[in-house]
Amino acid sequence: MRPEPCPLAGETVGILAGWGRYPVAVAEAIRRRGGRTAILAIRSHADAELESLADAYGTVGVAEIGGAIGFFRRHGALRATMAGKIHKTTLFAHGAWVRHLPDWTGLRTFWPHFVSRRRDNRDDSLLGAIAAAFDAGGVRICPATDFAPELLATAGVFAGRALSAREEQDAAFGWRLAKELGRLDIGQTVVVKDRAPLALEAIEGTDECIRRAGRLCPTGGMVVVKVAKPQQDLRFDMPTIGSGTLDSLAAARARVLVIEAGRTILVDGPSLAAAAARAGITIVSCCDAAGLPEGIASARAA
Repeated sequence: MRPEPCPLAGETVGILAGWGRYPVAVAEAIRRRGGRTAILAIRSHADAELESLADAYGTVGVAEIGGAIGFFRRHGALRATMAGKIHKTTLFAHGAWVRHLPDWTGLRTFWPHFVSRRRDNRDDSLLGAIAAAFDAGGVRICPATDFAPELLATAGVFAGRALSAREEQDAAFGWRLAKELGRLDIGQTVVVKDRAPLALEAIEGTDECIRRAGRLCPTGGMVVVKVAKPQQDLRFDMPTIGSGTLDSLAAARARVLVIEAGRTILVDGPSLAAAAARAGITIVSCCDAAGLPEGIASARAA
């Protein structure tokens, strides 16, 4: 079941926008519902199209948290959402902290993670610290699906053909691996073939994980499983599937993508389904039941 969208008439919603089409889709949904958008684009990440969808627009470094809070408050956005990927690898690149120089609030937020090392740098830790700083500054971070619930995947065969028995086995095997990977807050995606793990996602992200599996197994035919973490904070880092994911699947010659119903974002769903069908890629959306993906068996019969 998708959540009901909250009323937005006259409200300004803040969007902290990272990479990809996801922030664009969220902004479009907010405007369709009569809301206004105050969009802050993460520098060197966000789509240029966002500016045309903004009632107020600015850019910000990933560590300028005080500036982001001030921007949203100036424009009357007391609720905000994070949408789009932040490439964590950029934080470890040479010169990263020059391009994304922290302000005072950002420095206080990230000090325990990058300077004193008292806390780790897992996604949950970093994003949780950012959300807490926003909350303390009077801006409540909300799930993007509060404003665009139609982007959530529902259960069923989303695109392509039904699964073979062999693919069902790989999907169930991969689901268990992916849930364990998520429990440890390492990544969300695994690639398997014949119940052998080929690639597990870490800091490089989903697309590079899939492409690495393609390089390791050039004959293709893999099953890719991407799921939410068991402890998933729905305000951020929800699994997202878009055209870039499909390009990576095609490049790796993967045959099947399994995602989690109700906890995965599908960006531009109708065009994504059509493109997957043309590429011969099956996308199956399942629910979690007793540790196994409910719906995989029924997908073959659908």
